[in-house]
Amino acid sequence: MTIRALRSLLTAVVVCSIFGASSLHAEDGKWISLFDGKSLDGWKKVGKETSHWNVKDGVIVGSGDQSMLVTTGQTYKNFRYRAEIKINDGGNSGMYFRTKPEPGFTDGYEAQIDSTHKDPIRTGSIYGMCHVYEQHVKPDTWFDYEIEVRDDVWRGREMTRIKITVDGNELYEYLDFDKTFGAGHFAFQQHDPGSIVQIRKVEVMPLAD
Repeated sequence: MTIRALRSLLTAVVVCSIFGASSLHAEDGKWISLFDGKSLDGWKKVGKETSHWNVKDGVIVGSGDQSMLVTTGQTYKNFRYRAEIKINDGGNSGMYFRTKPEPGFTDGYEAQIDSTHKDPIRTGSIYGMCHVYEQHVKPDTWFDYEIEVRDDVWRGREMTRIKITVDGNELYEYLDFDKTFGAGHFAFQQHDPGSIVQIRKVEVMPLAD
Protein backbone atom coordinates (compact mmCIF):
# COMPACT_ATOMS: atom_id res chain seq x y z
CA MET A 1 0.00 0.00 0.00
CA THR A 2 1.36 3.44 -0.91
CA ILE A 3 1.60 6.30 1.60
CA ARG A 4 -1.10 8.15 -0.32
CA ALA A 5 -3.44 5.15 -0.19
CA LEU A 6 -2.78 4.73 3.53
CA ARG A 7 -3.62 8.38 4.19
CA SER A 8 -6.89 8.00 2.23
CA LEU A 9 -7.79 4.91 4.25
CA LEU A 10 -7.12 6.65 7.57
CA THR A 11 -9.23 9.63 6.49
CA ALA A 12 -12.11 7.34 5.60
CA VAL A 13 -11.90 5.60 8.96
CA VAL A 14 -12.05 8.94 10.80
CA VAL A 15 -14.91 10.35 8.73
CA CYS A 16 -17.13 7.26 8.64
CA SER A 17 -16.18 4.92 11.46
CA ILE A 18 -18.10 2.10 13.06
CA PHE A 19 -17.51 1.67 16.76
CA GLY A 20 -19.31 0.99 20.01
CA ALA A 21 -18.65 4.17 21.99
CA SER A 22 -19.29 7.69 20.75
CA SER A 23 -17.89 11.07 21.71
CA LEU A 24 -21.30 12.60 20.97
CA HIS A 25 -23.36 12.95 24.15
CA ALA A 26 -26.81 14.47 24.48
CA GLU A 27 -27.85 16.66 27.36
CA ASP A 28 -30.90 15.68 29.36
CA GLY A 29 -34.00 17.05 27.73
CA LYS A 30 -37.60 16.35 26.83
CA TRP A 31 -38.87 14.54 23.77
CA ILE A 32 -41.34 16.58 21.70
CA SER A 33 -43.88 14.67 19.61
CA LEU A 34 -44.17 15.78 15.97
CA PHE A 35 -47.10 13.46 15.18
CA ASP A 36 -50.37 13.52 17.13
CA GLY A 37 -51.36 10.00 16.05
CA LYS A 38 -54.57 11.23 14.42
CA SER A 39 -53.80 13.76 11.69
CA LEU A 40 -51.08 15.35 9.57
CA ASP A 41 -51.28 18.64 11.47
CA GLY A 42 -47.80 20.17 11.41
CA TRP A 43 -46.86 18.38 8.18
CA LYS A 44 -47.38 19.08 4.48
CA LYS A 45 -46.86 17.16 1.26
CA VAL A 46 -44.39 18.51 -1.30
CA GLY A 47 -44.37 16.73 -4.65
CA LYS A 48 -46.63 14.94 -7.10
CA GLU A 49 -50.40 14.99 -6.67
CA THR A 50 -50.41 11.25 -7.32
CA SER A 51 -48.44 10.73 -4.12
CA HIS A 52 -50.47 9.97 -0.99
CA TRP A 53 -49.91 10.55 2.71
CA ASN A 54 -52.64 9.41 5.08
CA VAL A 55 -53.12 8.51 8.73
CA LYS A 56 -54.62 5.09 9.39
CA ASP A 57 -54.97 3.49 12.82
CA GLY A 58 -52.45 5.91 14.32
CA VAL A 59 -49.87 5.40 11.57
CA ILE A 60 -48.70 7.73 8.79
CA VAL A 61 -48.76 5.83 5.49
CA GLY A 62 -46.90 7.03 2.38
CA SER A 63 -47.71 5.55 -1.05
CA GLY A 64 -47.92 6.44 -4.73
CA ASP A 65 -45.55 8.62 -6.72
CA GLN A 66 -42.64 10.77 -5.56
CA SER A 67 -43.10 13.33 -2.81
CA MET A 68 -41.90 14.48 0.59
CA LEU A 69 -43.87 14.88 3.81
CA VAL A 70 -42.20 17.78 5.63
CA THR A 71 -42.73 19.47 8.99
CA THR A 72 -44.13 22.99 8.92
CA GLY A 73 -43.05 24.10 12.40
CA GLN A 74 -39.75 25.43 13.67
CA THR A 75 -36.34 24.43 12.37
CA TYR A 76 -33.75 22.47 14.36
CA LYS A 77 -29.95 22.45 14.31
CA ASN A 78 -28.71 20.29 17.22
CA PHE A 79 -31.04 17.51 18.28
CA ARG A 80 -31.91 13.87 18.78
CA TYR A 81 -34.60 12.67 16.40
CA ARG A 82 -36.36 9.32 16.40
CA ALA A 83 -39.25 7.48 14.80
CA GLU A 84 -40.74 4.02 14.53
CA ILE A 85 -40.81 3.02 10.86
CA LYS A 86 -41.78 0.11 8.61
CA ILE A 87 -40.93 -0.30 4.91
CA ASN A 88 -42.47 -2.87 2.58
CA ASP A 89 -40.56 -5.57 0.70
CA GLY A 90 -38.93 -3.84 -2.26
CA GLY A 91 -39.72 -0.42 -0.84
CA ASN A 92 -37.53 2.65 -0.49
CA SER A 93 -37.89 5.77 1.64
CA GLY A 94 -35.83 8.25 3.61
CA MET A 95 -35.89 10.04 6.95
CA TYR A 96 -34.66 13.58 6.27
CA PHE A 97 -33.27 16.13 8.69
CA ARG A 98 -31.97 19.69 8.30
CA THR A 99 -33.98 19.95 5.10
CA LYS A 100 -35.75 22.80 3.30
CA PRO A 101 -39.41 23.79 3.86
CA GLU A 102 -40.18 22.51 0.34
CA PRO A 103 -37.50 19.89 -0.23
CA GLY A 104 -36.56 17.72 -3.14
CA PHE A 105 -34.79 14.38 -2.77
CA THR A 106 -31.32 15.97 -2.49
CA ASP A 107 -32.19 18.70 0.00
CA GLY A 108 -30.98 17.86 3.50
CA TYR A 109 -29.38 14.84 5.13
CA GLU A 110 -31.20 11.58 4.35
CA ALA A 111 -31.13 8.57 6.63
CA GLN A 112 -31.95 5.81 4.17
CA ILE A 113 -34.93 3.47 4.70
CA ASP A 114 -34.43 0.40 2.50
CA SER A 115 -34.42 -3.30 3.34
CA THR A 116 -34.74 -5.00 -0.06
CA HIS A 117 -35.08 -2.32 -2.75
CA LYS A 118 -32.96 -2.69 -5.91
CA ASP A 119 -30.88 0.22 -4.60
CA PRO A 120 -28.35 -1.68 -2.41
CA ILE A 121 -27.85 1.24 0.00
CA ARG A 122 -29.67 0.02 3.10
CA THR A 123 -31.29 1.37 6.25
CA GLY A 124 -28.65 2.97 8.46
CA SER A 125 -26.97 4.87 5.63
CA ILE A 126 -26.65 8.63 5.31
CA TYR A 127 -27.36 8.72 1.61
CA GLY A 128 -24.47 9.99 -0.49
CA MET A 129 -22.17 10.26 2.53
CA CYS A 130 -21.86 7.01 4.48
CA HIS A 131 -23.37 3.85 3.00
CA VAL A 132 -24.39 0.65 4.74
CA TYR A 133 -24.95 -2.43 2.56
CA GLU A 134 -25.82 -4.92 5.29
CA GLN A 135 -29.51 -5.50 5.99
CA HIS A 136 -30.14 -4.42 9.59
CA VAL A 137 -33.94 -4.50 9.34
CA LYS A 138 -36.18 -7.00 7.57
CA PRO A 139 -38.96 -5.64 5.33
CA ASP A 140 -42.46 -5.23 6.78
CA THR A 141 -40.97 -5.00 10.28
CA TRP A 142 -41.25 -2.08 12.68
CA PHE A 143 -37.90 -0.66 13.80
CA ASP A 144 -36.59 2.26 15.82
CA TYR A 145 -34.52 4.81 13.92
CA GLU A 146 -32.62 7.43 15.94
CA ILE A 147 -30.33 10.21 14.77
CA GLU A 148 -28.23 12.55 16.89
CA VAL A 149 -26.85 15.72 15.29
CA ARG A 150 -24.59 18.47 16.56
CA ASP A 151 -22.34 21.14 15.07
CA ASP A 152 -18.99 20.71 16.82
CA VAL A 153 -15.22 21.13 16.49
CA TRP A 154 -12.77 18.25 16.01
CA ARG A 155 -9.04 18.96 16.22
CA GLY A 156 -9.63 22.61 15.45
CA ARG A 157 -11.92 21.93 12.48
CA GLU A 158 -15.61 22.79 12.48
CA MET A 159 -17.90 19.97 11.44
CA THR A 160 -21.30 18.36 11.96
CA ARG A 161 -21.44 15.11 13.96
CA ILE A 162 -24.19 12.65 12.98
CA LYS A 163 -24.76 9.48 14.99
CA ILE A 164 -26.99 6.75 13.54
CA THR A 165 -28.73 4.15 15.73
CA VAL A 166 -31.04 1.35 14.53
CA ASP A 167 -33.05 -0.66 17.07
CA GLY A 168 -30.73 0.51 19.85
CA ASN A 169 -27.59 -0.50 17.94
CA GLU A 170 -25.28 2.46 17.30
CA LEU A 171 -23.91 1.88 13.80
CA TYR A 172 -21.45 4.76 13.45
CA GLU A 173 -20.76 8.44 13.88
CA TYR A 174 -20.22 10.43 10.69
CA LEU A 175 -18.19 13.64 10.73
CA ASP A 176 -19.29 16.07 8.01
CA PHE A 177 -16.45 18.59 7.72
CA ASP A 178 -18.29 20.38 4.91
CA LYS A 179 -21.22 21.13 7.25
CA THR A 180 -23.35 20.46 4.20
CA PHE A 181 -26.71 21.46 5.66
CA GLY A 182 -27.61 23.96 8.36
CA ALA A 183 -30.65 24.13 10.62
CA GLY A 184 -33.78 22.88 8.92
CA HIS A 185 -36.96 20.85 8.93
CA PHE A 186 -37.68 17.11 9.12
CA ALA A 187 -39.25 15.12 6.29
CA PHE A 188 -40.06 11.63 5.05
CA GLN A 189 -39.71 10.50 1.45
CA GLN A 190 -42.21 8.68 -0.74
CA HIS A 191 -39.80 7.23 -3.30
CA ASP A 192 -41.84 5.41 -5.96
CA PRO A 193 -45.19 3.64 -6.60
CA GLY A 194 -43.75 0.31 -5.42
CA SER A 195 -42.88 1.70 -2.01
CA ILE A 196 -45.11 1.90 1.06
CA VAL A 197 -43.60 3.51 4.15
CA GLN A 198 -45.32 3.56 7.54
CA ILE A 199 -44.34 5.86 10.40
CA ARG A 200 -45.36 6.25 14.02
CA LYS A 201 -44.08 8.00 17.18
CA VAL A 202 -42.03 10.79 15.55
CA GLU A 203 -40.14 12.75 18.22
CA VAL A 204 -37.37 15.33 18.55
CA MET A 205 -35.26 16.39 21.52
CA PRO A 206 -33.54 19.77 20.99
CA LEU A 207 -29.94 19.97 22.22
CA ALA A 208 -28.07 23.06 23.33
CA ASP A 209 -25.92 24.81 20.73
